[in-house]
Amino acid sequence: MVTLDSLVVTSALGAIRTALHASIEELEWTVTAYVLTFAVLLMTAAALGDRFGRRRMFITGLAVFAAASAGCALAPDVGALIAARAVQGAGAALLMPLALALLGAAIPADRRSKALGVFAGVTGLAVPVGPLLGGAIVTGVSWPWIFWINIPIAAVLISLALTRIDESFGPKARLDPGALLLVTASAFGIVWALVRGSKAGWGSAEILSTLTVGVLLAVGFVRWQRRAVEPMLPMHLFASRAFSVGNIAIFFEWGSALGALFFMAQFLQTGLGFSPVRAGLALMPWGATTFIVPQIAGVLIGRMGVRPFIVAGLGLHAAAMIWIAVIAEPGLAYQQLIAPLIVSGSGVAMSLPATQSAALGSVAPQYVGKASGAYSTMRQLGGAFGVAVVVAAFASTGSYASAQTFNSGFTAAMVACAVLSLAGALSGLVAPRRIPPTRPSETTDQTAHLVSGPRSDVRNSAWSRAAGSGSDAM
Repeated sequence: MVTLDSLVVTSALGAIRTALHASIEELEWTVTAYVLTFAVLLMTAAALGDRFGRRRMFITGLAVFAAASAGCALAPDVGALIAARAVQGAGAALLMPLALALLGAAIPADRRSKALGVFAGVTGLAVPVGPLLGGAIVTGVSWPWIFWINIPIAAVLISLALTRIDESFGPKARLDPGALLLVTASAFGIVWALVRGSKAGWGSAEILSTLTVGVLLAVGFVRWQRRAVEPMLPMHLFASRAFSVGNIAIFFEWGSALGALFFMAQFLQTGLGFSPVRAGLALMPWGATTFIVPQIAGVLIGRMGVRPFIVAGLGLHAAAMIWIAVIAEPGLAYQQLIAPLIVSGSGVAMSLPATQSAALGSVAPQYVGKASGAYSTMRQLGGAFGVAVVVAAFASTGSYASAQTFNSGFTAAMVACAVLSLAGALSGLVAPRRIPPTRPSETTDQTAHLVSGPRSDVRNSAWSRAAGSGSDAM
């Protein structure tokens, strides 16, 4: 549901633009507001789950998500929609890292690699379902119903969480409002500069000042965390090549993937004249692979390591983006898009569980909650960054004035997606071949305080072995 709502809007962007008279910048914020609040609150959400109970905060997140969805559906104008999307992202921030932490408490160590593959597959299911569901609802009813549908789903999930999930806790770390303020303001400043750059001018005082402040605040956050007694994000985790590569790769991967989706559904409607539901169906070859492939990759990563899946996967996605950029034109026969869509989807799908495995399989058990929060944060920040970059590329050469001008901008956006994906692939080249397992003697001592209850203690004791084994040497 969380991933779905970052994607379901893509097929409805045309309808929202018409109904609320939104500009390209405002359309961008309907996506960016969600992923930005999602990103900057993730690590705090993970800390809240550790302190007050993961199941309790998971249920709280579901309630906030449902209430904000109602706000989106009832929005009278685009400003209200953007504000409700920001609150919806805050609810999502409570759900995603705690879902991974609850998974760690429930799945035995010997099945955890496969579980990560299944988790990535279910998350990937949002890729084909999101645009299709959004298109079907917009065509059959109206765009507000893409948000109304969340409310009954959340109600069912709250009931299941109360009856089927055991409560668990992590180390009760002190919350750090100063760190939260720094990381929030930093992310907002950088994304604001990227979103406004094309309209305000890249050399304008507004853009240079907000970008500079954002970067300086990011540096300040790092320094703050280095000195903190109980850091929100322990900086020593980045000493692990696997952890660093996993986070860098997912940043660029999700930036490229979400940026591509932002424009692909619009290209099918504006450039090829498809209805919203037909555009959703047309994206199925791309999305179907993101459900099937991660489950296979999740099994093979334990044998082959993460490096080949990150490098090859993101390389395939980049090649597919260039392929689409070369052939894109108004009136293009849809059959010509099928092959590059499958290549792109397969590449994204095989690299996603590999980045998860690198980031979460390389940390000691007591840090898995914060590692999960950091990974999810980098993914969502990458999404906000990617959408901002591709919209800037689009605005530099295209517009919505005609199918031809839209196509010019779309081509530039696909090239930008390829560059982002290549950056992620290059980071994968320095990933270790294998992720070292956590030794039993180490996990026994370190996990006794992770969660409450004897069953949860045992289940969490090897969570850091979730994705791979072997030597950390090249």
